[in-house]
Amino acid sequence: MTTRHLTLILGATLLTTACGYIPFSGGALSGRETPPPTDWTQVAEAKIIELETNPTDPYSVKLWIIGAGPNLYVHAGANRTTWVEHIEADSRVRLLIDDALYLLRAQRVTDAGEFDNFAQAYDIKYGNRPRNESVDEAYLFRLTPRE
Repeated sequence: MTTRHLTLILGATLLTTACGYIPFSGGALSGRETPPPTDWTQVAEAKIIELETNPTDPYSVKLWIIGAGPNLYVHAGANRTTWVEHIEADSRVRLLIDDALYLLRAQRVTDAGEFDNFAQAYDIKYGNRPRNESVDEAYLFRLTPRE
């Protein structure tokens, strides 16, 4: 077996075993529509969730999530990603955790104190603080129930 064959086999194995964590985008999410809880702490224990943006042409991504009591957050750092642009155009999002599908709205966090609370919870869950903690530069969104 050549080095090229081994590289292809290793790459295919890595891709198939890690695909749950690779941030490929997808389309519309499906699950059991579930009312949002009043406390997200336990629900958001999942390391990775799926977030759908752009209701007219659904676009979904896998993200890390932080739940701290009544607050639920997704974070893009200073990256103005496609999903960030979608949220800025239309704040309606859908969140999939396991089989539960939540209909939510995303609001950008601009308060430094709230960002610091998020960063502390992020450090506890993932073992480090976000790289960029400037609320003017980083894209942090609080997810709230739709009205």
